[in-house]
Amino acid sequence: MSPDLALLLPLASKMAITALIVVAATLAAERAGAVIGAMIATLPTSTGPAYVFLALDHGPGFIADAALASFTANIANGAFALAYVVLAQRCGTAPSSLGALACWFVAALGVQAVAWTTVPAAAAVFGVLIACVTLAARFRHARILPARRRWYDIPARALMVASLVGFVVTGSSWLGTAFTGLLSAFPVVLLSFVMILQPRLGGPPTAAIIANALLGLIGFSSACLTIHLAVPLVGVWPGLATALAVAIGFNLTVLLVRRPRPPKPRPPAG
Repeated sequence: MSPDLALLLPLASKMAITALIVVAATLAAERAGAVIGAMIATLPTSTGPAYVFLALDHGPGFIADAALASFTANIANGAFALAYVVLAQRCGTAPSSLGALACWFVAALGVQAVAWTTVPAAAAVFGVLIACVTLAARFRHARILPARRRWYDIPARALMVASLVGFVVTGSSWLGTAFTGLLSAFPVVLLSFVMILQPRLGGPPTAAIIANALLGLIGFSSACLTIHLAVPLVGVWPGLATALAVAIGFNLTVLLVRRPRPPKPRPPAG
């Protein structure tokens, strides 16, 4: 394989996979509601391929350490999601997105300033995410009205998401090493959701999807922690497979718990 192709293949794969899953999840959110779209959005669709490519070049120690960094990055992603949920109730797409990104940036700088170990990291990540889920709970329900779809909607969504992923992945090469860790934690899927859906559905319905995604971030965080703990014990590929099973299992459990209950039949009038 040529050096140029070896450099372009991981980037192209990540752009294509992330664009595909975001388009699918936004369509699911429009048709099936906020919970299903949110659970699709918080599967490890962009992080998973990145770890596969890392595993081809690095050993278990590197993968485990990288997973701890991904795990703690969810503190910043929780801050992004909660800030957007609150701002989108009254603001348009641009101010809501920029305000949420500002919160993410501040939180990510704080996360990177700490030398994390497993137990304090777990307490901080799950504590922050549970707090964010609690604070966003009242925004989880909003009626999603069908939007008129134009022929170019799906190609435009895919192009926008792929471009955003490409910028994030390649940006570290010219922004310098100080920003590499921040870019690796960038909430590209959640931001893509916001940019695609809020202009079509409005602020509160899109905020409902992101509020539900906070639940999915707990599952995604659990998958990152699984990589950190399992890879040194069972190896890279079994550890990654176990983490994927954790993420999928958590989100399926949320869908089962949150599925609509059929109304109880009324007793016949006496």
